[in-house]
Parts: sequence; structure tokens; C-alpha cells
Amino acid sequence: MGSKATVENKILDVAFRFFLKKGFRKTTMEEIAQDLGMSKKTLYKYYPGKFELLSASFEMLKTKLTAKTEAILDNRYISFPLKLKSTLSVVATYLAPISPELFEDLKILAPEVWEDLRSYINESAYLRFQKLIAEGVELGLVKANLNISLVVMLYAAAVQSLLDPNFRSQFPPGLQKGMDIPASDIYDQAISILYEGILTEEARNEFINA
Repeated sequence: MGSKATVENKILDVAFRFFLKKGFRKTTMEEIAQDLGMSKKTLYKYYPGKFELLSASFEMLKTKLTAKTEAILDNRYISFPLKLKSTLSVVATYLAPISPELFEDLKILAPEVWEDLRSYINESAYLRFQKLIAEGVELGLVKANLNISLVVMLYAAAVQSLLDPNFRSQFPPGLQKGMDIPASDIYDQAISILYEGILTEEARNEFINA
């Protein structure tokens, strides 16, 4: 079945897929082992329990996300509007599949993993955004009179509330029904609604056409 690292990656991919689909609580070691075509005993040799699997799969997610965003931000050949759009899209691609149910499970059943993920998102995603927006102001591509912290928080607040079932449940049923769209669309549309408004006209044209 390949080297230890290869097997571990394969196990984490499958486990994470189950966690995304069913949440942490409802996923069993049995079905993960079955999907991998290995015995539960073999699976336990690699990961002693479901919690360890959850923890390791989120570590893998963070590693991938960091590598992707750093590659974009460090690329001198990408223009600012494209950097902004690509960074937000990458973050959305990795975070959008995490269902509100899985977030709830993490909060209640795996608070260490939850805290870890939260501080990672704060440090990596939000502080990087802040730096990127500041860069845009320096380049004259983001309106200079804007409060950068507000720009970052507004996006975070919009996306977090829109994905939170408690927030959505307070609206009339007709409005709620209209929000039956994939999480990735919520990220994408929130980006264009909020961020095309912060860019100067020249940058906005490039952002829209990127």
C-alpha cells in the first residue's frame, strides 16, 4: 500500500471526506477502515482513535492552505487585484466545505482542534488579508480612506454569519430558501459584493475581469 506517509495521507483524505459529509460525531472508525479496504485493527495502528484522525486531518488542511496562500502572496508576477481574488478563493475552497454541523461538533466535542483552527484562521487568513489590503492602499489600488481592520472584519463577519444556521434561522422562510446555495458561492459572492466596492476604478476593472 506504499510508504507509511503515503498510507497516512490516504487515511486522512478519506477520514476528512467523512467528517465533511457526516460531521465528527456520526463518523465511525469502522466506515473509514471499510472505505480504505483495511481492517479496523490496521487503521488503529496508524491512528489510535477518531479524535487523533480529526486532529491530524485539520493539520493537513492547514498545511495545504498555508502553502497555497503563501505561493500566491509571494509571487511577484501577479497583480494586486488578482492576488486579492486568488487568496480569497483559495481560503474559500478549503473552508467552504466545512459544514456548520462539523463546526458545531468541533466546538463541543473537540474544543482543542476548534481553538487551534480558530487561531490559525485568525493568524493566517485575517492577518494576511490585512497585509494584502495595506499593500493595495500603498499601490493606490484600494481606496486610501478606508479602515483596513474594518475591511477584513466585514468580510469575516459576513461569511461567518452567512454560514451559521442560527443566524440564518432568524430570517423569513422565503429569504432563507433563497440561501440554499453552495457555501463556495457564498464566499465568492461576498467577495465580489464587498471587495469590488473597496477598490479604485482601475483596480476594480482588473478585479472584475480577472
